[in-house]
Amino acid sequence: MSERRERRGSEPRRRGLGGSRLSADSPLLGGPTSGDRPVMGGAVVASAGAEDAGAGVAEFDPRADDYAEPPEIVPEHARLPDLRALLPATDEERSLDDWGRSERFLTMVEPALNFYYRYWFRVETQGIENIPSEGGALLVSNHSGALPPDAPMMMQAIRNEHPNPRPLYILGEDWFKGYPGVGMLANKIGMVAAHRENAQRLLHDEGRLALVFPEGQKGSRKVLWQRYRLRRFGRGGFVRTAIRARVPIVPIAVVGAEEAMPIFAHLRFLQRLSGLIYFPLNHAFPHFGLAAGLMYMPAKFKIRFMEPIDMAEHDPEVAEDAGAIQAIAEDIRARIQFELDEMLGERRSVWFG
Repeated sequence: MSERRERRGSEPRRRGLGGSRLSADSPLLGGPTSGDRPVMGGAVVASAGAEDAGAGVAEFDPRADDYAEPPEIVPEHARLPDLRALLPATDEERSLDDWGRSERFLTMVEPALNFYYRYWFRVETQGIENIPSEGGALLVSNHSGALPPDAPMMMQAIRNEHPNPRPLYILGEDWFKGYPGVGMLANKIGMVAAHRENAQRLLHDEGRLALVFPEGQKGSRKVLWQRYRLRRFGRGGFVRTAIRARVPIVPIAVVGAEEAMPIFAHLRFLQRLSGLIYFPLNHAFPHFGLAAGLMYMPAKFKIRFMEPIDMAEHDPEVAEDAGAIQAIAEDIRARIQFELDEMLGERRSVWFG
């Protein structure tokens, strides 16, 4: 009888695994077990044989997920390489910048551009010194011609005539990205989609020169009898851009582009059929097809760069005033129209100036 009681006393009590009654130390109520055991919040308590006076009490973490799978440990040999290491290094000869403008491509096509600049259009520039030698500036010009040659000629004027030649970026509409090959070539010469963030980075952050045509498609699709009559400058978004970027606006008047690639009429049916933004009829298109892009008439070009307009004098809050923005835009449009009228009054011949 006594031996049975001794054996029974040496065995653990089954009901509480440590006592006759359930207590706070029972594993059923969160107490320690014989091995280390993770508890809520990812904390680990010591085993029952090595527990200390304060061990086994974990702080509550409300962000813990008890049902989350443990993180997978990927072996070193199975890890993916850094994708940035797979990108080609910058080609200094190509000089391709973040906007896609390629100095190498421009150098390659420069002989053709200079041929048009010096011998075909015989470009005459005035006020080239008004282009800032450093810092951002927004160039604003009239726009014309079925395939407008004005932007490349202004770009060449800065490259050839300015004492400190600088890259010129062109803020254009998104339509050029929809035609195969056109978007790529446009980017290589400095075409950038006209977006508020793009303009802010170009002008304010990087201090670049940017060219914009506020007339947009309304300017380039004018027929011959409407030449040099400026259309409305949109809602004045270019003024808002210059105020936010704290850069000056340089108005530009161009004469000659209207006659270099004139538009006699618009073929509406073929425009809808082809999906083009417009389908012009002139001396070279559509009967010569894509070759018409090289068949400019040899009109005499004159480009007048006017004095910069300091937009930093306006408070940034003015950019949110639609009425003030429209008034400034209309004033700039009137200045360019006045210069155009004066240049046309001085011109004696379309072909010889």
